[in-house]
Formats: sequence, C-alpha cells, structure tokens
Amino acid sequence: MVFRSFNGRFLAGVALVGFMFAVAGCQSSDSSGVLNLTSQKQDTPPAPKVTASSLQAYCPKVTLRDGTAYFDTYARGGQGDQTKIVYQASISDVTRDCSRANGSLTLNVAVAGKVVPGPLAKPGTVTMPIRIVVLNGTDVLYSKLHQYPVQVSDLSAATQFVFNDASIVVPDPTARTYQIFAGYDEGPAKAVANADKPKPRRKKMQVVKKKPAPAEPAGSQTSISDIPR
Repeated sequence: MVFRSFNGRFLAGVALVGFMFAVAGCQSSDSSGVLNLTSQKQDTPPAPKVTASSLQAYCPKVTLRDGTAYFDTYARGGQGDQTKIVYQASISDVTRDCSRANGSLTLNVAVAGKVVPGPLAKPGTVTMPIRIVVLNGTDVLYSKLHQYPVQVSDLSAATQFVFNDASIVVPDPTARTYQIFAGYDEGPAKAVANADKPKPRRKKMQVVKKKPAPAEPAGSQTSISDIPR
C-alpha cells in the first residue's frame, strides 16, 4: 500500500512538471506574447509642442546677474577705500509685468532695493545707474541706462527704493527665447552723492565734472557684465 501511494504521487508530480515545461515552451516561442511587453513600454511619447495659448501667457523672467546687485559711492579720491564710502546701494528683488497689443509685447520691469549710509554719508541725493536689457537669444532688443535718484535724509537707517521702467516695447515673441536683465551698470557715468560732492575750482571743472549720460536708444549695446555670456 505504501509503495502504490508513493508511486501514484510520483507519477502525478512528473505529469505536473511536464505540463509546466510545455507551457514555458509555448510562451518562449510566442514572440508577440508576454515576454515582448517590456520592449513596447520603452517607446516614449513625442514632446508637446509650444501652443499659441502658452505663448500668449508667456512673460519672460528678470535675471539679476552676479556682480550687478551692489553699487558703492566713495568720497573723491577714496575709490576702493571702505573708510571713504559715502553710500552702499543694493538690489534685493526684481520683477516684471507683461501686456500684449498689436503684435507687440510691453514690459514693465521693477527693481527694489535699499541705500545704506556709509562712514562719510551726508543727507542728499544718491544717483544710481540702473540698466534694463531685453535679449532674444543673443540679439539685443532693448537696452537703456537710467540715472535713478534716491533722496536720503535719515542717516541712521537704510532708505528703501523702487524703480521701474514701464516703457519697454518689443516684438511679441514667437518662442520662449526672451531674457530680461536688470542691474547696476557704472558704464559711462558713476553715481555721485550730490550732498557730498565738493565744489571744484573752475579750472578743474572741465576735468572732474561729468555730464549726465544721454538717453540711449532701444537696441543699443549693454555693458552689464558684457551680456551675453
């Protein structure tokens, strides 16, 4: 009895193993079956195209490039001497607003910051050179240097300021390739604290006194850290 029972279980096991091998053989010979599903999953869908509606909502961001967020003014002859600083100005935030009409994009770029009195500060006006640039790739669409005055009266605290250029008009973009840069640009003229400017002798006025930089037309080359990099 024991032998027959064991022999029956053995034959049933052999039959089960044979069935499993048969199924495995069928699966391996089926090139379009389960084993081929992994190759089908590797196909990636095409990248979505930029639509007209997304371009209508596109408003290029403003970048504050390294090295253009700070501006120091010094007493005459004290350039680079920390003890001769009159005012230290810095930009803390930049933003923009966009509107469209008649195939054009109008930008309103805002710059916020503060002016901190230095060791030689006196009440007066600090004039800061702030440049706004709009690029399309490497093409300069707009570049303007503003001589922005900030009145400083309290020498015990920083004076906050907000500057904005609301007259920037460029062609409506056909791709997301526009860039806006904002920052201090000492370029042709350096800011001078008017209250601290000594009255030069007439003989030296031709050498020391600088005329305000003329307004630059849109599209003129910028010098904010030699854009573009």
